[in-house]
Amino acid sequence: MVHNRLIKNYLIIGGTVILLMMVFGILMLLAQGGVLSLSTPTFYQFMTIHGTGMIGAAGLAASAVMWYFLSQHVTLSKKIFVTNLVLFVIGLVLIIIGVFSFDYASAWTFLYPLPTLSAKAWGTIGALLYLIGMLIIGIGFILLFIDTGRAIMKKQGSLAKGLGWDVIAGKKAEKDAPAPAIIASTMVTIVNVTALIAGATVIMMNIIHTINPSFTFDPLLAKNLTFAFGHVFANSIIYMGVIVVYELLAKYTNRPWKANKVFLIAWSMSTVFTLMIYTHHVLMDSVMPKWMLIIGQVFSYANGLPVLIVTAYGALMIVYKSGIKWDMASGLTFLSMFGWTVGVVPAIIDATIVVNHVMHNTKWVPGHFHMYMGLGAVVMIFAFMYYLAKVDGGLKVTKLDWIAFFSYIITMASVSVQFLVSGALSTPRRWATHIPEWMGPALFGGIAGVFLMIATTLFIVHFVRYVLQQNVKRNDLYGEKML
Repeated sequence: MVHNRLIKNYLIIGGTVILLMMVFGILMLLAQGGVLSLSTPTFYQFMTIHGTGMIGAAGLAASAVMWYFLSQHVTLSKKIFVTNLVLFVIGLVLIIIGVFSFDYASAWTFLYPLPTLSAKAWGTIGALLYLIGMLIIGIGFILLFIDTGRAIMKKQGSLAKGLGWDVIAGKKAEKDAPAPAIIASTMVTIVNVTALIAGATVIMMNIIHTINPSFTFDPLLAKNLTFAFGHVFANSIIYMGVIVVYELLAKYTNRPWKANKVFLIAWSMSTVFTLMIYTHHVLMDSVMPKWMLIIGQVFSYANGLPVLIVTAYGALMIVYKSGIKWDMASGLTFLSMFGWTVGVVPAIIDATIVVNHVMHNTKWVPGHFHMYMGLGAVVMIFAFMYYLAKVDGGLKVTKLDWIAFFSYIITMASVSVQFLVSGALSTPRRWATHIPEWMGPALFGGIAGVFLMIATTLFIVHFVRYVLQQNVKRNDLYGEKML
């Protein structure tokens, strides 16, 4: 019971923050569409909280998905799991105060020396609150992933064995390969510990510089550390969430999802590639070493393929002629594979240097990211919510849930596509105001976003109904015991 209560808390907090961040996204699109008046400072405050909060909340909820299924194979620390949640809430509160009470608005990238040198747009206190809040959240996640690494090593012997390298080398039979949940969790542990250490390093240097501006460091190093943190952590969300695909489709079809050598090699490749491909964010930095830019392009192409192909193909094969009974959980799970697959395409296009030089600072980038996250990773989280409500609470799905399902597909795709269209029109991203020629897609996206928010609300309401129902049952049981 304690186990499930923790998972519920993670999902409710994560889901609620995702919903609130959608509100800020809609307001920004409506402002860019010319129907809402936002001051420029307010727009950038919204942009900062939207990007930071959305990735943080999705990461929190996805880590609950991973923890839930991984804990069925290894022994994880509940104290660490609670600590991560507490630190997340504390950090989030500090960030909100920094953004809305002290006008901090650097975007999630907090590129050095912007936190300190803001042209008086915000002060030292706002910058420190934001940076310290980010650091506290990062510490919580580092503790969580160190614990998952510890548990995996205790179970498997090493992280290498957690990735199945002994099976790849032929030292162990394929039938003895780790469960997909362990393999995915091992990959996430490796990349996220690396990313979070990079992030903590650059955040602490920014904090010192904010307190004492005479302390300086290399801006190019700062940019690399920032994107090595942010890009990798954001990517890891879908690798945590994809465990739902392996676990749920196997349960719904009564067909075990077994890891073979191809599956293991794909996950090992993605482990390495995910750590390297952030460099496609610095393709326009001419001072970057050329070999790093080449790596950024080549492996950005390659990274989306190994795990995606084996997972998408595996999902099709495990469902084919299985007689699966479709419901909200299985439907959302299958939808997430479509979103992941489609969302990778514009990302690969953007990773091409000649395209990147033209498109990277346009709305093409948020287009691919909203598609990848909104139709991929976040849908995996919603699928898990419906699964938990069904298996743990027996909660019935209503017609409203199915209306929300189809509305979510249409509206999330609409929001994503309008970004891509804007990018194709060379509409710059991160601009508070648009000229009339750019406003149409933004207005369309803002309107679609309203209906997207309604669909998301229905998803979360369903999960809250399940939580309240379980609380009533638990209270009734407690009352009977007292009698």
